[in-house]
Amino acid sequence: MISETTKKLFRRGKDFLGVKYPIISGAMTWVSEPHLISAVCNAGGFGCLAGGNTPPDILKKQVEETRKLTDKPFGVNIITIAPAYKQHLELIKELKLPYVIFAGGFPDKEEIKTAKDTGAKVICFASTDSIAHRMVRYGADAIMLEGSEAGGHIGHVSLVVLLQQVLFAINEVPVFVAGGLATGKLCAHLLMMGASGVQLGTRFAMAHESLAHPKFKQKFINANARDAIATPQFDSRLPVVAVRALRNKGYEEFGKLQLSLLKQIEEGTINRNLAQHKVEEFWMGALRRAAIDGDVEYGSLMAGQSVGLINKSESCEEIMNDLVTSIDAEVKRTKELIK
Repeated sequence: MISETTKKLFRRGKDFLGVKYPIISGAMTWVSEPHLISAVCNAGGFGCLAGGNTPPDILKKQVEETRKLTDKPFGVNIITIAPAYKQHLELIKELKLPYVIFAGGFPDKEEIKTAKDTGAKVICFASTDSIAHRMVRYGADAIMLEGSEAGGHIGHVSLVVLLQQVLFAINEVPVFVAGGLATGKLCAHLLMMGASGVQLGTRFAMAHESLAHPKFKQKFINANARDAIATPQFDSRLPVVAVRALRNKGYEEFGKLQLSLLKQIEEGTINRNLAQHKVEEFWMGALRRAAIDGDVEYGSLMAGQSVGLINKSESCEEIMNDLVTSIDAEVKRTKELIK
């Protein structure tokens, strides 16, 4: 039984998400599929189904399958820089989802309106203070404040700075926090700072219910925090969203791809938009090779720096129970400290 203080800290996020605990499993392409998402939801949390670059007919089937596996609310994450983004935006009109999460890049006002007109609540990622305020102005119902410690597509500002710039400044909508989180103890302090809830990705990628390949999970268990590094952008002519992953040969292949695409841009054989799509296609394919096929040398091992805090695989129920118990214990400890 959690304390009344912890219940109070949970309330805003819990009520917004319609869940028992405002603990979110972040959307991870190829990993956040119906089995994992439903397991998170059934354990009391909030799962995000990853749209990635999934063909619309398959994404529709995944939504239907998730609805069969859980009667709890869940969200669908669509990536604004994915080649299939426009198709996904059309699809959500048909799916009548309770929650739509925009990720990867930042939607414009009309795109947010499109999602909200379906009856969905909209959550938008923010990696800087200006983006957070813009998303609120555009109509976002909640903000996902993500620090650069996170895995996958990331911004360039650490969570410590974003907390001060955004979490302490925005109160008109719920602000959820992500990036480098793995323990209930830290989650407790974020809630006490005013976060409406927390999002974890890497720890849920390690869950028993995660279909990620055993070799993929073992790489995470063996990794240190410093092993999860962000990809560089070589030239402003090819703007790429940084991706945090464990260094391997696939990471090096991405560098070669950027150089090849820049040469093609110089030669006029490809335009910037198509080059950016090629980048996203690379990451989608490389992630599948690692997470699903087990190619941990050339596939993409997307992981947050929290990978250094994770040394085992657990069930979603065990993860949720540990997080909630640890949050409550830390809230009680902190109350004693400030009496």
